[in-house]
Amino acid sequence: MRRGESSLENSRPGKFYTGVFFSPLGPLEITCTDEALAGLNFVRQAAPPAHPVNHKLFLEVERQLAEYFAGQRKAFTLPLVYEGTDFQVLVWKELLKIPYGETVSYQEIARRVGREKACRAVGAANQANPISIIIPCHRVVGARGQLVGYGGELWRKQWLLEHEKKHRDE
Repeated sequence: MRRGESSLENSRPGKFYTGVFFSPLGPLEITCTDEALAGLNFVRQAAPPAHPVNHKLFLEVERQLAEYFAGQRKAFTLPLVYEGTDFQVLVWKELLKIPYGETVSYQEIARRVGREKACRAVGAANQANPISIIIPCHRVVGARGQLVGYGGELWRKQWLLEHEKKHRDE
């Protein structure tokens, strides 16, 4: 396994902070280290934590998510840390380049990472994305623009794409 990152080259995560952000699409579990966001995933049910997470980075993640869902944020400026295979990390880095409000096909991502016939492997890497929304796997669609495959359920993918298109030019 290889560690991927957007702004933390070779850091070792220490303590993890986990909490919940209640989005319009349901609860999102946030996992942070002292230095970076390590996880953001939809969960079925979540109760507010008994003790709110009062960590600087965690609060910044919540702030940026709130702005995103309000249509005020089009790019996230959060340090990320994630682990995956070399191929997964390559795909996730490519996903970070997809502009807000736009979509790209699985085939195009496969081409961009130099594995033109690896569409299914790109889909599997999307499925394994540990930081949804921020690493925008929802912006990847089928070859004809159809909505296919999203770990957070297709209705959420559709909502996210419509939300971004609505706010793209504001």
